[in-house]
Amino acid sequence: MSPKKSRSSNISGILTGLYPGTFDPVTLGHVDIIMRATKVVNRLVVGVAENAGKGPLFSLKERLVLVEEAARGADTNGAEVIVMPFKTLLVDFARQVNARVIVRGLRAVSDFEYEFQMAAMNRKLSPIETVFLMSSDRYQFISSRFVKEIALLGGDVSPFVSPRVLGEIARKLGRKGKRKRVR
Repeated sequence: MSPKKSRSSNISGILTGLYPGTFDPVTLGHVDIIMRATKVVNRLVVGVAENAGKGPLFSLKERLVLVEEAARGADTNGAEVIVMPFKTLLVDFARQVNARVIVRGLRAVSDFEYEFQMAAMNRKLSPIETVFLMSSDRYQFISSRFVKEIALLGGDVSPFVSPRVLGEIARKLGRKGKRKRVR
């Protein structure tokens, strides 16, 4: 009897996951999900969404650089991590990069309802699975939105982002902490 081939494997034996987001800015919580996702996939594409409608603090190009640096500094368990921009429908981008799963981080129960609806919609549009990873306890409360809000109001965001991201936030907002409008 020959061994049955797993449904989750593809021809090359590489399982590619897609971790999408705006990453504005990339936080330690995002890095935690990247590290944990690479325990279950051989290749992880971190898709940085253009999404200008959210009023990003950082340009797409800046976010790509910051996410690449964050991923380079993370323990990726020997998996390949590729950072790419996208501005298409998520399932189309997933097909483009040959992703078999979409990776999403969940911080709290309140995240689940939205993420569940997105996963169901994506599944209706394409035969792709969504894998949910619970945030580590120490990162459950971190969100890019809160980091931006705290920084804009002059608060200390150093516990939530890397020193590099912290420096870029300070640069964006001005060295003396002057409030600068988010686009």
